[in-house]
Amino acid sequence: MRNLKLSVLLVLFLFAGFNTNAQDADTILKKVDEVMYSPKDMTGETKIVLTNKSGKQSTREANIIQKGTDKRIFRFTSPSSQAGIAVLSLPDDVMYLYMPAFRKERRISSSVKSQKFAGTDFSYDDMEAKPNAEKYSPKLLGTEENAFILELKPKSKKSSYSKVIMKVHKINYYPISVEFYDKGNKKIKEGKSVYKKIGKYWNAQEMTMTNLKKNHSTKMIMSNVKYDQNLSDDEFTVRKLKQ
Repeated sequence: MRNLKLSVLLVLFLFAGFNTNAQDADTILKKVDEVMYSPKDMTGETKIVLTNKSGKQSTREANIIQKGTDKRIFRFTSPSSQAGIAVLSLPDDVMYLYMPAFRKERRISSSVKSQKFAGTDFSYDDMEAKPNAEKYSPKLLGTEENAFILELKPKSKKSSYSKVIMKVHKINYYPISVEFYDKGNKKIKEGKSVYKKIGKYWNAQEMTMTNLKKNHSTKMIMSNVKYDQNLSDDEFTVRKLKQ
């Protein structure tokens, strides 16, 4: 009888542990989104450094404005060959690209969101304003000294990724690094971030995305970041995109 009771308790313990881990993965990812999208809105300037496999660098600059969890405009301001190129991200997976040379916006279909954005190592999907918990189903793989390790499976069948491995800071819940795997389960890109607190918010001061196949990287360095300016929804329209 005693052995039976011990066996039952062991099963209940293991079952409870399984549920706790499953819940923990969801909770951790939601906390990541809270860190990334906690401001009402944000504006900032971005320096973009592209580095090819031989080490040659080129630099661009851009402005970014964001509101809530699903509205964002990213616009290049220099060099002149890139100035004005912009992408608008809206709710319900709606994205638009504006090319000044054609003076016309183009809606980006889900089938091409895996393509590179304007020659960078970030895809349109990476540039989209959308909480991780809406894009991925998480699983807690384990922990390191300072990080949780999550496996994220895309909810959309149209995603070009089979999975994403994200390391999350244990205390502050910002993403330290991300690894992207293609449909063949081969790692194709990796991203690393450096976060700095501005006021009460954690800001991704530096983000580096590396294309492992082409040995090419893109670093985005944020500056002049401002939060909670009560931006109007009118700032996130196709009309504003074209301006």
